[in-house]
Amino acid sequence: MENKLKLEIVTPYGLVFSDEVDEIVASGSEGEFGVLPNHIPFFTTLKIGILTYKKGNETGYFFVNWGYAEVGPDKVLILADSAEKSEYIDVQRAIEAKKRAEERLKQAEKIDHARATAALERAVTRTQVAEKKRAK
Repeated sequence: MENKLKLEIVTPYGLVFSDEVDEIVASGSEGEFGVLPNHIPFFTTLKIGILTYKKGNETGYFFVNWGYAEVGPDKVLILADSAEKSEYIDVQRAIEAKKRAEERLKQAEKIDHARATAALERAVTRTQVAEKKRAK
């Protein structure tokens, strides 16, 4: 596995992805970070965001809903609340979720603002990830 990283993405429902890749970019809670082979080990939390990996000429995209990343010199383990590969995101469902979240936010006094904001962020990010597959 020389000059490669083992990327594993795990959710409470099981292993979502496992492959050897060339590089990874993810949305950490302190900002976006990139990982190449032989990276110094670290552990960080993840926010709602996009995880991108490159393998040769291929670029893959995942929606990641919170979690943790454990980075080692030859492996990155992502433990996420949920994760979806761009090809499997239901765009229409994400658009509808975005509309519902926006409507909830308009009722500022009657709702849990943090929950509605997180729902909106998830919907917007899922839509962005899904559209990346179309841009290829």
